[in-house]
Amino acid sequence: MPLLIIVAAFFFLVLRPARARQRAFAQTQSELAPGAQVMIASGIFGEIVALSDETLELRIAENAVVTVSRQAVARIIPSTDPEVESSPDS
Repeated sequence: MPLLIIVAAFFFLVLRPARARQRAFAQTQSELAPGAQVMIASGIFGEIVALSDETLELRIAENAVVTVSRQAVARIIPSTDPEVESSPDS
């Protein structure tokens, strides 16, 4: 009986959160596309210029493009459309 409790605790405390992180990472990787704004793990923001299987080219300034590992992408920044945002006057 105690062994069953230990196995159940291991599953809920270790395996489930790991699976959730893995799913979130796979989702982020599948959403990568040229033109997307991203933040890499080091905190640098940029726009994806090109993608390959292992790397991506990220424009971090007007004439500065760096090549980084796809796994370095921490999150995708949602695009904000200026036309959709409401102005303070309305």
